[in-house]
Amino acid sequence: MTRTERTSVLITGGNKGLGFETARRLGDLGWTVFLGSRDVRRGQAAADKLAAGGADVVLVQLDVTSDASVTEAVRLVREHTDQLDVLVNNAGAPGRVVPPADATADEIHGVYDTNVYGPIRVTHAFLPLLRKADNPRVVMVSSAGGSFAVVTDPEQPVSRMHELAYSSSKAALNMTTVRYAQALPEIKFNLTTPGEVANHTFVATDMNGHTGQLNVTEGTDSIVRLATLDADGPTGIFVDRLGPVAW
Repeated sequence: MTRTERTSVLITGGNKGLGFETARRLGDLGWTVFLGSRDVRRGQAAADKLAAGGADVVLVQLDVTSDASVTEAVRLVREHTDQLDVLVNNAGAPGRVVPPADATADEIHGVYDTNVYGPIRVTHAFLPLLRKADNPRVVMVSSAGGSFAVVTDPEQPVSRMHELAYSSSKAALNMTTVRYAQALPEIKFNLTTPGEVANHTFVATDMNGHTGQLNVTEGTDSIVRLATLDADGPTGIFVDRLGPVAW
C-alpha cells in the first residue's frame, strides 16, 4: 500500500453524468480520484478520458448493491492510500416511475437498494478510511424530490410526478444522512440536490432523458462545494447550488 499525499475522493457512479463531472472538477484540483463504476468497460473509458486531461485517477469497479463488490472496492482503495478524505455517494436509480396504485414492494425495493442501502453499504465500509483523514467529508447526492416541502408545493414540477420509489428513497436518504451527521460529528455528512429548487429547474442527465434545464457543470456546483468544505464547515445540511433546501 502506498499512501497518496493528495486529497483523495471516491465517487460512486463516476463514469458518467454528475459523477463524471464531479470527478473531472476534483481531478482538476489535483485530487486523487477513485472512480467508482459498476461497468468496467464504461468506467475504464471514463478513467482514460480523465487521465488524458491530467487527472490522477484510479478505476474502482463498484456495484453499490453488492456487499462483495464494496468489500473489494475497499481492498483496492487501500492499495493506494491509508485514508479517504471524501466520499461522494452519487450512484442512483430512478426506478420506472410507477404510479402509486401500481407500485409493488419489489419495485420499491430495487430503487431503495441503490438509493438508500447503497450509500449505507458504501459509507459503512469506508468509515475506517474516512476516520483516518484530518477533515473527512461525505456528500450524499439526493433530490428535491426527497423534500417534503418541495413535493407538497403545487408550484414545483415534482409535486405532479406521481410515483413512490424515487422520491421516498431520497427522503429516506435525507433522514439517513442527518442521523449520520448527528452520530458522527467528526465526519461532515451533507446532502445536495443538483437542481435549483427556487427556479424549479433540474439537471439534464441520462436519468431524466436529458430534459433538464441545467448542465452537469452547474449541477455539480453544490457537490464540489460540499466536497471541498474546510474543517469549520457545516454538517447535516441540505443544499442546492443556490443555497439551503427546505426539508
